[in-house]
Amino acid sequence: MNRKILIAVLVAAVVLGTGGVVVLTRIASNQANAAPLQNAPSKTTQVKKTNLADQQSVTGQLGFGAERALASRKSGTVTGLPKQGDVIEQGKPVFWSDAKPVPLFYGTMPLFRDLESGMSNGPDVKVVEENLAALGFKDFGAPDEKFTYYTATALKKWQKANGLEQTGKLASGDVIVQPGALRVSSLTGQLGAPAGGDLMKVTGTERAVTVELEQSKQRLAKVGEKVELSITGGKPTTGTISGTTRNPGDPNQGQKPKIVLTIAVDDPKAVEGVEGGSVTALFTVAKKQNVLAVPIGALLALNEGGYGVVTDDGKTIPVTVGIFAKGQVEVQGEGLREGMKVVTTE
Repeated sequence: MNRKILIAVLVAAVVLGTGGVVVLTRIASNQANAAPLQNAPSKTTQVKKTNLADQQSVTGQLGFGAERALASRKSGTVTGLPKQGDVIEQGKPVFWSDAKPVPLFYGTMPLFRDLESGMSNGPDVKVVEENLAALGFKDFGAPDEKFTYYTATALKKWQKANGLEQTGKLASGDVIVQPGALRVSSLTGQLGAPAGGDLMKVTGTERAVTVELEQSKQRLAKVGEKVELSITGGKPTTGTISGTTRNPGDPNQGQKPKIVLTIAVDDPKAVEGVEGGSVTALFTVAKKQNVLAVPIGALLALNEGGYGVVTDDGKTIPVTVGIFAKGQVEVQGEGLREGMKVVTTE
């Protein structure tokens, strides 16, 4: 295998996302200790001590993050719906059933039962009290898991303010509980339809990048990791992986399952005036600090297996490789040192 073929193999391995150490197929030889395959040297380069980051780029789209379906447990008939693109905040109506608003409460615990005086304690009670307090109805004091007379009193005042019947009770479908403010991306429900069931698809309200990954690249989907973003029409910035979902695809259409990443844009100013568009997301797979590195073109396949580098005085040093990054490769080998000149094709 000559040097050009070796380089092609290594580059292909990096593009395919192998990361880490690349293992080359052993080269057969008729001689036990055959001399290294060598081409006429193009030039030399120095072995450098540097920091390397193995990175992979994936194309995504700027928007407001991944869509999710929003369903209602409310009885009655849909009499009002928001518009596509509307932003709905805490306490505001998500939709209307029988001409009455169904407001948005913030929380991670959906209401799973009707709430009223005499009920057992539970985290759903605290969700309701936290929202009532945030909206200015605090008769019960500090929110807790106990539904008391004072909770009912606060509920009545909130119901009056929203034009609802003042019962001091709250059915599980009387509000929609979501982690935060919503942006309506599309409507699936219709006026006159039953209020229970899917009504719309929503996203968060902050600008975000959505990226679809093949299952083989699942290692890139680490919530909390930083990603470099190059946004068409915007400024280079960074993002933080804030969530993952799965797109099952459609086998009948030849679509494979994919992982959908939502990447929050760290600096909103970087996307000011940009409605949407293509984004290149650069993921860092691995990092190495203070390692010896050479250009990929300095690697040479050896007849006895493995690979090495050739010094400017013709000595071959067998090496093992680590991560690849921007045309450089981490190398380790006995006698290899910083500043040493080795032959390269690049």
